[in-house]
Amino acid sequence: MSRDPRLTLARPDLAARDLQGLVAAGRYADPRAYACRVAASAIRTAPSAGAEQADQLLFGEIFDVLDEADGFAWGQARRDGYVGFVALEALGTPSRTTHRVSALRTYAFAAPSIKAPALGPFSLNALVSEVEREGRFVRDADGAWFVERHLAPVGFDFASDPAAVAERHLETPYLWGGRESLGIDCSGLILQAMLACGRACPRDTDMQEARFTQNADPQALRRGDLVFWRGHVAMMLDTDQIIHANAHHMAVAIEPLNTAIARIEAAGSGEPTSYRRP
Repeated sequence: MSRDPRLTLARPDLAARDLQGLVAAGRYADPRAYACRVAASAIRTAPSAGAEQADQLLFGEIFDVLDEADGFAWGQARRDGYVGFVALEALGTPSRTTHRVSALRTYAFAAPSIKAPALGPFSLNALVSEVEREGRFVRDADGAWFVERHLAPVGFDFASDPAAVAERHLETPYLWGGRESLGIDCSGLILQAMLACGRACPRDTDMQEARFTQNADPQALRRGDLVFWRGHVAMMLDTDQIIHANAHHMAVAIEPLNTAIARIEAAGSGEPTSYRRP
């Protein structure tokens, strides 16, 4: 059985040890856990700053590294399973996660004061490791002081409405491979909305379509339903309005579903491939 290379930490010369006997490789090794120590870092398709961004790591997320060369680490994002290359300078030692960012975006500070030099901004669902508190501030293991009001304890206080989370991203610029609140793509928007509600979600559109298998009646759509095209996804806000990150508006936008269907079909991408209720 073939394995999706986007989600399989293997190449002809090297693979993760737990894939031994499942995929062929010259040798097998145990990945080493690193954590993203910048606000967001690209996961690229090749070890070059000019290579395509396929995904992103957010602050605090774990990246399991199998190889390092030329300033890049090759590995797999533990949160969404994506395999690719991340700049080594963006990675550091992981710490025990205690909180996640619950605001759409927030700054941290070099000291427990809003007048101290600002760091970030850090996006929704970034992960924080508390090591100290002072007043309303929480200090992360890297020394950044976050305002506690913009954090939620891991495993608690999830949002309840993915569509409402998506709406918070309205007018965010479109960015291929983006997951951060400063730039996001269509499947990244769905992933971020689901994560904020405590729900697991794959990274790419085709993965999401395969994961969410419950069909929705296109004549009886409701808030939170997903509409899939070939290479695109949108979320229903009500019976006829969608929200989606798209390259037509180059932003997260709200528009009638019928308008989007007509435009996408006219562009040669066809009609929706499915309607799903996640």
